[in-house]
Amino acid sequence: MSRILLDTSAYSAYTGGHPDLQEPVRHASTVHLSVVVVGELLAAFLKGGRRRQNETRLREFGAEPRVRVLHVDDETAVRYAAIHDYLRRQGTPVPTNDVWIAATAAQHGLRLLTLDRHFLQIPQVIVDFFEPARPER
Repeated sequence: MSRILLDTSAYSAYTGGHPDLQEPVRHASTVHLSVVVVGELLAAFLKGGRRRQNETRLREFGAEPRVRVLHVDDETAVRYAAIHDYLRRQGTPVPTNDVWIAATAAQHGLRLLTLDRHFLQIPQVIVDFFEPARPER
């Protein structure tokens, strides 16, 4: 059984029905969200026209017994600093929130599911990258 962490793009794609994400999420023994992902989602919901539906879906998803929200702590901060420094030295910047998400995955030994290619630049994390779903014609 796998333990996974969904980034914001993976959560959105999964709940949107992305075909490649359905099986890995359904078959994971535990599904984690970083509190950073929750914050990004809530901020996005504020801008959208389906705020209440999206908030309800997130609340229901988070209430599932195998879903856990992980918080940032001192160990996450240490891993964040190491990843941030590595990326700086490599000249490959990654959005700050995504470095926090990667640090959370590294801290807890979780596979990170994402549709954001820049996570592949972070060797401290095991990344399962998914191409965005193509719209049906």
